[in-house]
Amino acid sequence: MLMKSIAAGLAGTALLATVAFAQDPTATTDKAAPAATTTTTTTTTASGEWRASKMSGLKIYNDANENIGSINDLLMDKSGHIKIAVIGVGGFLGMGEHLVAVPYEKLKFVNEAVAYTGAKPAATTTTGAATGTEKTTTTTATTASSTSKWYPDHAVFNASKDELKNMPEFKYSE
Repeated sequence: MLMKSIAAGLAGTALLATVAFAQDPTATTDKAAPAATTTTTTTTTASGEWRASKMSGLKIYNDANENIGSINDLLMDKSGHIKIAVIGVGGFLGMGEHLVAVPYEKLKFVNEAVAYTGAKPAATTTTGAATGTEKTTTTTATTASSTSKWYPDHAVFNASKDELKNMPEFKYSE
């Protein structure tokens, strides 16, 4: 019984495909030249572009390199231009997170890693056993940069975490 159903499905699919191929697309009565063949501007490469799907979760820092939140959503107008970034502030694993809406053009996207400015213990190397000559080396660490060309490393918004938490909460209307 299962084999008969599969065979009937394949036969129906083949019949529909034959009808679709039998249609002659050039036999139209319209005398205008098809615009799609002359004005097609599709590209197969998009170097320098960012994927919107990768922007969700992007960390946001302020000018003092403090992590103040992350992008939860991007809202666009009817013409497709992104107008608002919904930022999640605070919370833990999505619980208790305060959502705020900020103008998208106020975000500055950066492709370089955030410089770590916190205190790191200095590495000490002894150059002589009994001479007491020591050399102290202090290093500055940076986080690894995103090598992907499809999304920036982070965004910068000029506000503190407390200022964002004090902004009116953003709620999605149904």
